[in-house]
Amino acid sequence: MTRNGKVSAAIGLCCAVLGVVLTGCDEAPEESPQPPASGSTTAAANPANDNSSFAGTKKIQVNGKSVNVSCSGSRTEGKPVVILLHGGGDALDKMADLQKTLSEKDAVCSYDRLGAGASDQPDGPQSFEDTGKVLTGVIDQVAGNAPVVLAGHSLGGLIAGRYAPEHQDKVKGLVLMDATSPTQSADLKKDVPESATGMAAELRDQTLAVFRGDSPEKLVTPDGPVGSAGNIPVEVIQHGKQYLAAVPDYGPALEQSWAEGQRKWLALSSHSTLSTATNSEHYIYLEQPDIAVQAIERVALQVADANK
Repeated sequence: MTRNGKVSAAIGLCCAVLGVVLTGCDEAPEESPQPPASGSTTAAANPANDNSSFAGTKKIQVNGKSVNVSCSGSRTEGKPVVILLHGGGDALDKMADLQKTLSEKDAVCSYDRLGAGASDQPDGPQSFEDTGKVLTGVIDQVAGNAPVVLAGHSLGGLIAGRYAPEHQDKVKGLVLMDATSPTQSADLKKDVPESATGMAAELRDQTLAVFRGDSPEKLVTPDGPVGSAGNIPVEVIQHGKQYLAAVPDYGPALEQSWAEGQRKWLALSSHSTLSTATNSEHYIYLEQPDIAVQAIERVALQVADANK
């Protein structure tokens, strides 16, 4: 489909600024191949056996809803299970290559949140508490008593960052890949005033609507302070290519606020680090996968060492 270049750029930027996919955002990096189809599971994750091997994609029941889950790799006693959280508008298939690489060393699972991919639709608007209950149900069924490392991209990073402080019994490490800022709505309202027109106005209006729950996930995402998850290892990775600067008049401010938002996530732990994927825009795990893989493996290793 042919589009006006300016409109196309605005849509792409809306997708990236908050980590949500809006109407027509099919210009994100090409998605990865699908994980194994449902029904091809070789061994279902078994919470009663933390040493089990598991691989494949299956539907599990969480609070009366069908949730699509993909797991790969082999469970090793004392090592964490890595849980990947996709960005808004994406699904677990987007992270298939990342999951495949990580599974060479670690047990890794990903899942479609309600309203995403092959999971059920939510009954109505969702809160962080609601999406957190689904995440807890997934963790209970795929990780059992094993420690967990959450690795979230964009909106998935925001969800992981909100979840970890309240679930320190489960989450022992975090990797946030260009995670949506904990104060994104306020940032956007500050950087792009109501008087804005054109691309900036479209970005502002559509993004704020998504944060009010106008998306397939229906997740209402209010701003809030960053809680403490103790001293768990946390790696925050931000994009290096200043692509948001392309928004006329307001781009530099958007880039500055995004970078400040990444630094805010460092408050999650006394053991947090921030790095930059120099050659990446928003999809760090697709554009510079080695950086994402190495960060997740580092955190998983630290969790394993602490669990000895």
